[in-house]
Amino acid sequence: MTAPAIQWYPGHIAKAEKALREQLKLVDVVFEVRDARIPLATHHPQMMEWIGMKPRLLVLNRVDMIPEQARQQWQSWFRLQGDRVYFTNAQKGSGIEFIIQSAQEVGQTVNQRRQSRGLLPRPVRAAVIGFPNVGKSALINRLLKRRVVQSERRPGVTRQLRWVRMSHHLELLDAPGVLPSKLIDQSAATKLAICDDIGEAAYNHQTISTVLIELCKSFPGNAATNALEAFKNRYTIDPNVLTGEDYLAHLAEFRYQGDQERTAQHILNDFRKGQLGAISLEWPPGDPSVWMNS
Repeated sequence: MTAPAIQWYPGHIAKAEKALREQLKLVDVVFEVRDARIPLATHHPQMMEWIGMKPRLLVLNRVDMIPEQARQQWQSWFRLQGDRVYFTNAQKGSGIEFIIQSAQEVGQTVNQRRQSRGLLPRPVRAAVIGFPNVGKSALINRLLKRRVVQSERRPGVTRQLRWVRMSHHLELLDAPGVLPSKLIDQSAATKLAICDDIGEAAYNHQTISTVLIELCKSFPGNAATNALEAFKNRYTIDPNVLTGEDYLAHLAEFRYQGDQERTAQHILNDFRKGQLGAISLEWPPGDPSVWMNS
């Protein structure tokens, strides 16, 4: 099944992007939050242009939803790219302490520089930015240790920029999710749809669910075996012997009286809620033997 082109760029994103670029002039450090299941697909191509020379902390959220093998490989791969990665589960709060520590270190540097110019110290200003629904607001709530900003597992909840004071040491800018005005890489756009990091109006559930099944077959090594076994254990039907379209049709007949739309939504919801176990939709490009030993 050939998926129709996926495009999604609601008006509030264009407005928020313009405001965000202005606010970024005021910040000292940027927390770039990506979805750990698709860390390449959730990287905005203009991100580094916006940030410039400011310090950047790369946060891969939802680490609980990928296998430990994937976490280790991404950590090694990003290290070779010159990035230190912070893995978090913002819903449960794991990994948050390392981000706070790094932000404090940036703050010390900022205020040492201010002191050398005869200026008084001030809180470090951090912007939390990334694609829709990657967990930015949940991360801020965890950093603040209280629910201050609205956080839901669907894209487009945060629509306006908002400064929140964490302490007298740190101020956080909660920004709406931003994505390119045109999604040129349709493979990446499909992964955004699978992970619910883009509005539902942009895609067809049945098409995207079949792409998910086919994508799992393409994983490297035992990752494909584990993912397909998870489908078999969850739904009884073995995906190894069927195309994605046939799997959807068989499961619909078996579970939902032939209702393929309902079946597709069930598959996607199961994946998004972790009911299929830890599955990474992206793995580092290149030869693991090169960067795993770096």
